[in-house]
Amino acid sequence: MVFLMASKHLTSDTRLTEYKRMSYPNSNLSSPFSYLIFSDSFVTTNLFMSEQNLNFKVNVNTEIGRLRKLLIHSPDSGLGKVVPSKAQDWLFEDIVHLDTIRKGEYDYYIKLLMYFLDPNKIKGKLAEIDSEEANRNFYKPNHPEFHNSTAVIEIQNLLSEMLEDESIRKKLVAAVCAIEGCTYKVQIELTQTPAKELAEIFISGTLANDTMIFAPIPNLIFTRDVGTTINNHILLNKPAKKARVRETLLMRYIFFNHPLFEGYRNNILEIPDVTMHFLRPGDEPAFSTTLEGGDVMMVSPNHVLIGCSERTSEHGANEAIKLLFDQNVVEKVTVVKIPNKRDYMHLDTVFTQVKRNTWVILNSIAHSPKYNPYEPINFLKEPEKLEATTAIQFTKANPQEPKHFEHVEALLNDISQNDLKSTEPTKIIYSGNNTFPYDSREQWTDSCNLLAIKEGVVLGYDRNDKTVEAFKAAGFDVVDVKDLIQDLESGKVNTETITDTLILMPSAELSRARGGFHCMSLPILRDNL
Repeated sequence: MVFLMASKHLTSDTRLTEYKRMSYPNSNLSSPFSYLIFSDSFVTTNLFMSEQNLNFKVNVNTEIGRLRKLLIHSPDSGLGKVVPSKAQDWLFEDIVHLDTIRKGEYDYYIKLLMYFLDPNKIKGKLAEIDSEEANRNFYKPNHPEFHNSTAVIEIQNLLSEMLEDESIRKKLVAAVCAIEGCTYKVQIELTQTPAKELAEIFISGTLANDTMIFAPIPNLIFTRDVGTTINNHILLNKPAKKARVRETLLMRYIFFNHPLFEGYRNNILEIPDVTMHFLRPGDEPAFSTTLEGGDVMMVSPNHVLIGCSERTSEHGANEAIKLLFDQNVVEKVTVVKIPNKRDYMHLDTVFTQVKRNTWVILNSIAHSPKYNPYEPINFLKEPEKLEATTAIQFTKANPQEPKHFEHVEALLNDISQNDLKSTEPTKIIYSGNNTFPYDSREQWTDSCNLLAIKEGVVLGYDRNDKTVEAFKAAGFDVVDVKDLIQDLESGKVNTETITDTLILMPSAELSRARGGFHCMSLPILRDNL
């Protein structure tokens, strides 16, 4: 680092060689990463990448270990271009106010992540960062004053850096234009667009002059869905909806081409289609092979949960199980089949883990509806199978004899007591405090979609009042993020000592998008429990 900063006057070839030597000490210096643009911005732009590469590690083996690194995407201009007629096609329930979602909500998420994951970026600088003069530049990807954290990693910046490679840029432009049906003329223009601008176009669908050339991908803020870290592997998604195809393509290119992930390329797992998949009847869900990251949970070092839901099919789960076992990634996979409904689009919308022995869940998922055998209706009509929830556990050693759990709550208890060796009884916190109609209302606004920033410290929306009551009754402190940030800045509170706390995040606009903070995070490094 010091050598390069002192040697800015060297030729581009010399700086390229030195960059490669530092970034890839065990690699051939003629590796294909000759794409770096060595202008005067080299020191600020590419030393950041070099530092990331030298210290980069991928490993997640629980849902609750102390979070150290994650991938996020800050709300881009595409969210402000969702129109009512296309909102549901683009998988949004409503249109959102972009300025509010940024300044009034998501910025607090970034600040909190910084205090926990990268405090040197924010501690003692909060007033300056949030000043009117700063104009939110700290929060704007690709801006010279952007935080560029190596722990809170912005996907748009990874995309920009990768697109500096002319060969990759041409390939990705061709792929995006193919799936979006662009003209050849547009393809040529995009190929000649600078990397930072091109990254914004790929994500927002909008040119620099504010002309929309294809749909935005507003769901990219939900980075969990593009993949899941399973030990030191990353399992990529295979989306169920057309609206998520472009973001999947962008993430596939990032994982396989960005130098940050160079040491893990053999650990990137892709779900294959089954043999002769093109002969299946149409695009019917029953015949599709789909899997999204919101349906995958890494609950213990050798155990993964996969949800079969509106977005992940049985065929997708089947292929994931075979892949994880064949690659020796885990020893057991439990498939949780939840109702195939928009209400429960992913497994992490109906339950998430809070502590080793504590979970938050919707009661109707924890326990499938019981039917009274004395009711005449049960002789007149078959029970609705789609409303049932089942949990089936497969082991690598004996996959032909799966274990069936009586209900999901029994599965969660088994994970807490046997996988994670909890010394305390398992606690279940119910959405809406298990009170009708608040249970389903608050699940809809992501009462169960919580992100554990460390064991027992979770982020959730401030609007789910009955669920907040349930957390308090379970012995948790509840704090507003604005108050917590002030206490962290002043030193009144320490991230190392805070325990058993639900942090309430502003949610008036974010909750319209149908995803909480578990959805808005792709952890790539957590401490072991």
